Amino acid sequence: MLLTAESIMKTYQQGQETMTALKAIDLQVRRGEFLAIVGSSGSGKSTLLHILGGLDRPSSGKVWINGQDIFQMDDDALTIFRRREIGFVFQAYNLVPVLSVYENIVLPIELDGHQADEPYIHLILNELKINHLVDRLPSQLSGGQQQRVAIARALATKPSILLCDEPTGNLDTASSQDVLGLLKITSQKFGQTILMITHDNEIAQLSDRMIRIEDGQIQQAD
Repeated sequence: MLLTAESIMKTYQQGQETMTALKAIDLQVRRGEFLAIVGSSGSGKSTLLHILGGLDRPSSGKVWINGQDIFQMDDDALTIFRRREIGFVFQAYNLVPVLSVYENIVLPIELDGHQADEPYIHLILNELKINHLVDRLPSQLSGGQQQRVAIARALATKPSILLCDEPTGNLDTASSQDVLGLLKITSQKFGQTILMITHDNEIAQLSDRMIRIEDGQIQQAD
């Protein structure tokens, strides 16, 4: 297994009350799998994704990625691990407005002190159909184009897993279908492991496997 989560619990204080966001979640993701986690607003799916990606720490439980227990790392080591092993695609594109498309894509690699794999970058650009946009600024792109750039940036580091948090939430129907189709192609062509959360069952149908989460618990796995 590429990713294993064991007994993930997440609680937080709300005034005098202790609220439970996740209740003993167990999850496994196979290498090369495209997994969708479906749930309504407030179901705990985003909290789970943030924990699986090391952006938040669980109240209890463990997460292994590539055999490494990520929460045994200190914050600095975990930051480096995230940058090298995990790609993130969020509903908000989070592009740097003053950098070109190409500069945005290679930024995480350069922050890590490495040189971009140019042939691989150009392969991604061609696959996502944004090779003609490399010199443009984010403000010169449509929402669908910006999300393609965000996907390219996430793929550029050759991550072990790509975590997508409602990646089509800000897009119209046509752009959503386009981006989802490209994610599916990415999964197949590059053997990229993808975990995507969504509230939309139709979107989830594009995945290899679907899990439903409600009230902080896994209710159904297909």
